[in-house]
Amino acid sequence: MEERYPIRQIFPGLEEGLYEELEQYADIKEIPAGTQMLRKGQTIRSTMLVLDGIVKLYQDDEEGNEFFMYDIEPGEACAVSMVCTYRQENSQVVAKALTDVVVLNIPIQYMDEWLGKYKSWHYFVIRTWRARYDELLRTINDIAFRNMDERLLSYIEKQVEKMGRQVKLTHQEIATDLNSSREVISRLMKKMEKNGWLISHRNSFEWTKP
Repeated sequence: MEERYPIRQIFPGLEEGLYEELEQYADIKEIPAGTQMLRKGQTIRSTMLVLDGIVKLYQDDEEGNEFFMYDIEPGEACAVSMVCTYRQENSQVVAKALTDVVVLNIPIQYMDEWLGKYKSWHYFVIRTWRARYDELLRTINDIAFRNMDERLLSYIEKQVEKMGRQVKLTHQEIATDLNSSREVISRLMKKMEKNGWLISHRNSFEWTKP
């Protein structure tokens, strides 16, 4: 594991014994982009740590409407799967591989054991929950207090940080994440293109704003 995915660099600050147990008991899974990794109502028996790629978490309804929650990046864990496993509840969200993803799956029995055995794991779990709580607060704040052009700019800048300046997202995918319509997003992005901020391609765009 360490040769292909340097877990000590991706997840720094853990005890040596915990690194050894991760290598012994956790399973590496490689998941293609677009794969649904977690579905609503699914029983969760493990949590995942992201080694590579980006995982998108969102809620959906019976009509197919989506509410974007947050992305999970390398060095981060899925707070929802942690909560569900500890509380023995089924998932209330959907997880999808936004890019090709590599995750480390940890069975529930080791999660419980490590909470009492390793202080670094205890603190990591708390930090994970706090980070996701803060992320959800930012999302709610954006929806409540910012107009769509501000939200779109903030969203694109975050995607550029994750993917680089060549962003492989369609207008419809962006609209879904921002709970808007494709027509509104297309109009705003056309305005950005006129301002020299981006260059549109088929199913992607290049961000050129300084």
